[in-house]
Amino acid sequence: MSGHSKWHSIKHKKGATDAKRGKLFTKFIKEITVAARTGGGDPDANARLRKAILDAKAGNMPNDTIDRAIRRGTGAEEGVNYEEITYEGYGPGGVALLIEAVTDNRNRTVAEIRHMFSKNGGNLGEAGSVGWLFEKKGYIVVEKASKPEEELFDIAIEAGADDLRDDEDNFEIITSPENFEKVQDAIKSAGIEPQVAEVSMVPQNYIQLAGNEARQMLKLMEAIEDHDDVQKVHANFDIDEADMAAA
Repeated sequence: MSGHSKWHSIKHKKGATDAKRGKLFTKFIKEITVAARTGGGDPDANARLRKAILDAKAGNMPNDTIDRAIRRGTGAEEGVNYEEITYEGYGPGGVALLIEAVTDNRNRTVAEIRHMFSKNGGNLGEAGSVGWLFEKKGYIVVEKASKPEEELFDIAIEAGADDLRDDEDNFEIITSPENFEKVQDAIKSAGIEPQVAEVSMVPQNYIQLAGNEARQMLKLMEAIEDHDDVQKVHANFDIDEADMAAA
């Protein structure tokens, strides 16, 4: 059991601020711009850009906004110069956090993230302090009601998945980054719409939290994910449903 998918579930239940349209659009634009800058403006030849465009369209971002972000990334149009930074730190109970950010002001971003850690029972660490606890993997979450476990296992494994995990209400499908799109396509072709589908930094192990530490950890996650410069947050905590519901 991981808690990885449970965090996504609690976000939906609480109506996390990241769901605000303007904030989400800002994050889409940054990801598209950086993806186009690092891998080119052709989504057919740039998997990261292709995924960023699909996410933006799923969030109802207009096509002209997407196209403008691509042009800024390739240098065809002037725009803000963003840089990618990964922050590492520890939350309540020694939970490891890996934060992917895109910013135009490195000093401002690190100061604000450091403040969030200290305010919520954690501390920002040095580069390399927790990164070794995570592996880059394709990560797909589907509801248990979507398919029987054996049938879903067969679909996923035949498409190239590494593992299928039971996480209470959901199944988590783990793939190599290279097989992610193939497995995702197979899942969708079987009539299943994933709750989460992304290439993510998946923890190798998890820390169980309860009570005050669990509540503090959820506050820290919400605060960091709500920051305009933060694209993704990865953490290795597990929290029981009762503590999730009480948060």
